[in-house]
Amino acid sequence: MNVAPDPGKRANSGVFVVFEGGEGAGKSTQAHLLVDHLSMGGREVINTREPGGTPTAEAIRSILLDRAHAGLDARSEALLFAAARAAHVKDLIRPALDRGAVVVCDRFIDSSLAYQGVARGLGVKVISELSAWATDGLVPDMTVLLDVPEELGLARAKRESIVDRIEGESAQFHSEVRKAFLDLAAADPQRYLVLEAGQPVAQTAREIAMVVDRLVSRAEVTP
Repeated sequence: MNVAPDPGKRANSGVFVVFEGGEGAGKSTQAHLLVDHLSMGGREVINTREPGGTPTAEAIRSILLDRAHAGLDARSEALLFAAARAAHVKDLIRPALDRGAVVVCDRFIDSSLAYQGVARGLGVKVISELSAWATDGLVPDMTVLLDVPEELGLARAKRESIVDRIEGESAQFHSEVRKAFLDLAAADPQRYLVLEAGQPVAQTAREIAMVVDRLVSRAEVTP
């Protein structure tokens, strides 16, 4: 399975970390814990999400997740995600990276590859090219994949919030999403940290912090 193209050049030592995984994997929790950890070091840390992160992208998010739009076709969905991501990268992520911040994002391009490219059947190559165009080739420095069986993840998601349009898809859909994420990670092991989402939250947070600390340290000494 192909992945997005290499990241564009950065102005300095900004670091881009993304959390991926199926519904109920605990991405938001771990993202917040990582942000808290990194902030203690005195470095600027941006915590953001997709779709969302900017006023334009948040407005698009409301369309994408609202169950009132259950009939939204796959191509329209993919284009809306790309539009939200373009605004997010241009207005928030790129400027933060260019000034040397650490950006921690809940979902990014790989979610589109898994959900729209694979589970919606639009094709990974098509979605990869669309996403690369929308982001001007931006790729995370590291992607943390929290892997959870779809049945467990969906049960967690239902307990924690109202089920949105995408969470309400079939178990088969979410099974395909999970497999797609694992295939993406296997194809690019240098960029991925794959962890079981079922282990204790604190243990997962420690493992993530250890790896990200090394990544940030390398960025700080890179000329």
